[in-house]
Amino acid sequence: MVFNKIISESNHSHGADLSIKARAKELRKNMTPAEIILWEYLRKKRVNNMHFRRQHPYGIYILDFFCSKANLAIEVDGEIHKFKNEYDAERTQYLEESGIKVIRFLNFDVEKNIEKVIERIKAYKEINS
Repeated sequence: MVFNKIISESNHSHGADLSIKARAKELRKNMTPAEIILWEYLRKKRVNNMHFRRQHPYGIYILDFFCSKANLAIEVDGEIHKFKNEYDAERTQYLEESGIKVIRFLNFDVEKNIEKVIERIKAYKEINS
């Protein structure tokens, strides 16, 4: 029984080590204002009945929001991402090669135009159902 739980937890985190898991937990406690806004829409399957996890460990990365059933990661990018283009591109490539679609939104879009953000997420689900 304990063995099955260990395997399940490992699969759930897609091989993330303990430091990544600890960092994800810390990030869940300190979400950005834009992440908080989007989480209010995503939590409790409010968007197309999709179950999202926030600050989800995935290998060496932490995904802002992740729906495993849809293989969808949603990233909310702040000002720091202007200087992380290469890192973000490598990260996206890794995730897409793992079968995960990545949708990125700017903090500004989430904070000022949440309806369009939600429409885009819904459209992804409808196209890929």
